[in-house]
Amino acid sequence: MPKRILQGVVVSDKNAKTVVVKVERRFLHPAMGKTVRRSKKYHAHDEKGEYKAGDVVRIQECRPLSKLKTWEVLERVGK
Repeated sequence: MPKRILQGVVVSDKNAKTVVVKVERRFLHPAMGKTVRRSKKYHAHDEKGEYKAGDVVRIQECRPLSKLKTWEVLERVGK
């Protein structure tokens, strides 16, 4: 099964080797028919500590690295 890849914005880089990435998704509300935005935060592994708050990054699913970390940063997409 392929690993999921998501894109989001780094909101925190204060932890060692970890960044917190906020991923936003948009969908059509089933009853109202209005576009709704929902976001979720993921803890992602950043070995070198090269990603800073505000960076747009891609994260990929990986094996569990800690209690909260099951994602790793693939690349920076933008600032």
